[in-house]
Amino acid sequence: MTEELISRPISELAPLLRKRAISPVELFDATLQRIHRLQPKLNSFITITEEKGRQAAIRAEDEIRHGYYRGPLHGIPISIKDLFATRGVRTTAGSRILANWVPDYDATAVAKLHEAGMVMIGKTHMHEFAYGVTSDNPHYGPARNPWDAMRVPGGSSGGSGAAVASSQCAASLASDSGGSIRIPSAVCSVVGLKPTYGRVSRHGAIPLAWSLDHVGPIAKTVEDAAIVLSATAGPDSKDLSSSSRFVPDYQKEMMGDIRGLRVGIPLHFFLDHVDPEIGYAVNRAIRKLEALGMKAVEIDIPGLENCAAMEAHINLAEAASYHEQYLKKQADAYGPGVRTDLEAGRFLLASDYVKSQRARAWLQRNFNDAFGNADVIVSPTVPAFPPVVGQVWVQSGDRREHIVDAFVRFNIPYDLTDLPAISVPCGFGSTGLPIGLQIAGRAFEEATILKVAHAYEQSTEWHLASPALD
Repeated sequence: MTEELISRPISELAPLLRKRAISPVELFDATLQRIHRLQPKLNSFITITEEKGRQAAIRAEDEIRHGYYRGPLHGIPISIKDLFATRGVRTTAGSRILANWVPDYDATAVAKLHEAGMVMIGKTHMHEFAYGVTSDNPHYGPARNPWDAMRVPGGSSGGSGAAVASSQCAASLASDSGGSIRIPSAVCSVVGLKPTYGRVSRHGAIPLAWSLDHVGPIAKTVEDAAIVLSATAGPDSKDLSSSSRFVPDYQKEMMGDIRGLRVGIPLHFFLDHVDPEIGYAVNRAIRKLEALGMKAVEIDIPGLENCAAMEAHINLAEAASYHEQYLKKQADAYGPGVRTDLEAGRFLLASDYVKSQRARAWLQRNFNDAFGNADVIVSPTVPAFPPVVGQVWVQSGDRREHIVDAFVRFNIPYDLTDLPAISVPCGFGSTGLPIGLQIAGRAFEEATILKVAHAYEQSTEWHLASPALD
């Protein structure tokens, strides 16, 4: 099977599998061969599920041959971020503490993907316990960016972003608490969708901060993200925060017309302190959306300047709570950076946490007001290009800042407000590094942001580019 074929999106592979023009086993073997070739260079995986994956591929081939076709994910090789519990497969969360943990159950989203017929090809690399944006992991080595292997792939779902961009899988299940789906998607030039809080069950996902954690896909195209979301969304009795709202056919809904929809352009914050090349690409994308019939409107969202402090207080407190027992017994097993953050969280004042949660409610109201005048809000996904592995400072236009501060800046407002947001490729810088466009919408209106993202994607060619890896 050719490299070109395995690099195709799910929407193209699925019809070929259904009519048996290609075999799930052939697709799995070709993808596995690519993983083994690229793993020394990109380090995208912590665990490769060769035996279980081949068994699933054989089962999918037999089912399809006998007329039992489960849908567009049947026989598709998909990776799982290594913080989701996978029955019979170790789940490390990128840590030493869970290095040998083999769950006896699947996370709900993983179980739904199995039901849809996916072939799980491996568990992807990540920042330790999802607490970071570089995926430079002290225990498993750094994951690397396929567009420049000297640079970070973002995080915390860095292995997922790199694996999808380099066609080591067709899509990946990931998580996002401060940008961990959208950041790697932007810097690896793929599509990353953070759904509304509760749209996809978090059961079986090792938490970073339970009131901020979201589960969603990283994929090659907007349509592929819609396919994976449709398969994983819905209520779950094991996750009381999951929503019982009706789950639409996102693949169908995203095909609608965007003419007349309003694209909100923030007056401040979302376009401040941005690399000039990134700012230019995002402004060009806005003009493209206008050319497609959308109406650009200026919006103002008070309180955005407080997001970093709010997120830090909530994240630190909730993460420290989860890790309390590990810190008492195995503190030395943490990497130094993550340990420092978690121990700081143990000394956070309860009043700071409460104030941040109250401010969060105020911010949600301000976003609701803004969405009274706009159907979507656009911005850069990240304001700077990814640095070389080991470096932690980036240049965001006129501001030099720590990579964590830079990369979460435009992402955390949507984790704090529970709103859906998607990152799509919108260009490349002069050095060949990708640029991401973020499109956000109202709660549970994933169909709207998918529709806008798909229309933009299909009117450009950024998503067709592939990194040179030979």
